[in-house]
Amino acid sequence: MTTPHTIAVLGLGRMGDAIATRLAAQGRDVVGWTRSGRTSGTVRTTVDPSDAVAKADLVLLALFDGAACQQVLDDVRDSLRTDTMVLNTSTIAPAQASKLAQQLGHRYIHAPVLGSVPAAVAGALQILAAADLDVLDRARPVLETLGTVRRVDDAPTAAALKLIANNNLAGALLALRDSLQQADALVLPRAQVLDILELGQLGGLVARKRTFLTGQSATGTAEFTIGALIKDMALLADASNTPLRSAAHLANSPAAPEADIAVAATAPAVEDAVLEPLRAYIRGHATGDPTHFRDAFLPTAHIEGIRNGAFVSWRLDEYCALFPGWPAPDEPTRSRRIDAVDVHGTVATATMTLAHSPDTFTDVFLLVRADDTWHIANKAYHRHT
Repeated sequence: MTTPHTIAVLGLGRMGDAIATRLAAQGRDVVGWTRSGRTSGTVRTTVDPSDAVAKADLVLLALFDGAACQQVLDDVRDSLRTDTMVLNTSTIAPAQASKLAQQLGHRYIHAPVLGSVPAAVAGALQILAAADLDVLDRARPVLETLGTVRRVDDAPTAAALKLIANNNLAGALLALRDSLQQADALVLPRAQVLDILELGQLGGLVARKRTFLTGQSATGTAEFTIGALIKDMALLADASNTPLRSAAHLANSPAAPEADIAVAATAPAVEDAVLEPLRAYIRGHATGDPTHFRDAFLPTAHIEGIRNGAFVSWRLDEYCALFPGWPAPDEPTRSRRIDAVDVHGTVATATMTLAHSPDTFTDVFLLVRADDTWHIANKAYHRHT
């Protein structure tokens, strides 16, 4: 088998165009196509994907999701030569990758990539490639033009590993957002904070996204969008059958889905109004004044948990009667923190940790918004002794 020279790139979004540009710059004969009809400034394009693949030695997919991959391949299947390899760099579900591998057989290479537009342009992607060894060897010169090849056992494993890598990115992004919010609360200069963060575990992310984090590129061209990362987290949650907190937090970002992921790190996790009933609840514990609980809860609220080995369900008046109207004697040693808040339209959930020596409590809240004001509808708690 000869090394592929003519390459059809199907999908000229941010990554597809960067990949096509890199291949053309390295002397490959590249023709591009995109569903939107978008043209590239660096490679020739065609309006018909069948024309793009008819003479191609290798067809490279750089599409948004598995449904797009399936549709495009169905459209061009009759135009593919029997010896044409199909290299799929798209981020899709493991089950979708497995299905495409079964449909296309020996010539299919599932090769999701780690890295965004700058890495593609520089030929510095990390490529998770799953294919039969002889096919992979034939495609290797093309792959190595784009970056470093890491062979993976099979297509669904390659797809799953890409989703895990993006989940790690989502976690780092949210950790960065937490750090920036804490720094803002301490009124620290953003540039100085970023300088310090670059020295730590988040350094690579901060260095790559610094212009976005400082607001210099807030409306500039995104390298990897919030919407795409949310899509990937949804795929991972479905594949693992495990809900992902990162997906919920990113989906609640006020930043636009088409914005670069770094913009989400600079946006507040939730609006301040959602936090106000939780803060009133904290004030109630700190002062022992039940007025704050009446501000925090709806009048119909119930507070439920296990007390002295028995289940209790207090109405708000019963709960307020537990507080004397002044702080606990050991109040200076007590602490409370809001651990998480997830907003879903007009409802939200929250968790809080209360360290009231010698016990620690985990409180779980259901909040609702009515008449543009948030209140706690119900609370359940667990007492750690």
